Amino acid sequence: MPTKLSVNLNAVALLRNRRDLPWPSVTGLGRIALAAGAHGLTVHPRPDERHTRHSDLPELRALIDDEFPKAEFNIEGYPTEDFLALVEKHQPEQVTLVPDDPAQATSDHGWNFVEQAAFLAPVVKRLKKGGFRVSLFADPDPAGVTAARDIGADRIELYTGPYGGYHSDSEKAGKELEKLGKTADAAIAAGLEVNAGHDLVVANLPPLVKRIPKLAEVSIGHGLTADALQYGMAGTVARFLKACGW
Repeated sequence: MPTKLSVNLNAVALLRNRRDLPWPSVTGLGRIALAAGAHGLTVHPRPDERHTRHSDLPELRALIDDEFPKAEFNIEGYPTEDFLALVEKHQPEQVTLVPDDPAQATSDHGWNFVEQAAFLAPVVKRLKKGGFRVSLFADPDPAGVTAARDIGADRIELYTGPYGGYHSDSEKAGKELEKLGKTADAAIAAGLEVNAGHDLVVANLPPLVKRIPKLAEVSIGHGLTADALQYGMAGTVARFLKACGW
């Protein structure tokens, strides 16, 4: 099965929020992405609502339920009580927990599963009791995946920022790719599924899915939105799907 594509709408929302206007429409572009074949939509509703707003969540939930019932809604964020309440209200198929400080511009590291197990385990238990698939943001470190499994996660999401950051240095990118691959191998051997995300583009996706043939899903926002300015959302989704092996 090729790797599924979830379109992260944060960058679209960030552009919208530059003006007190309803465009670009987060829901409208999500509709175009799903109609073009994307398998799901991702949002990261931060406390300051600087991109995805809380008011976007019911619209996106309804879009999937009413028009694309086979698609998935993925909500990611740091597990505060407010965040967990949002998740429980809007019922995504997947919840991705990230160790973000609210002031961070974007996610830039994974959890320390050993040190933060006592914090994460009850959160994961609560989410799974609610029927949600739970994915934990992870650095490329094979040693940590057993702890992630023991916490109760269904998946890890590999942080691919360093891999994407070496876009002009193939040797360094290759080394980062192998770190990701070894972590994925260890996770799959431990019984976890594997997602990936951060700074992924059409050029670096094919080597990633080749090295991790069981990669379940990629969540892509910034690079995909940048390409959409040139190719349109539908054309861009087609390009990314092809890069994922569809």
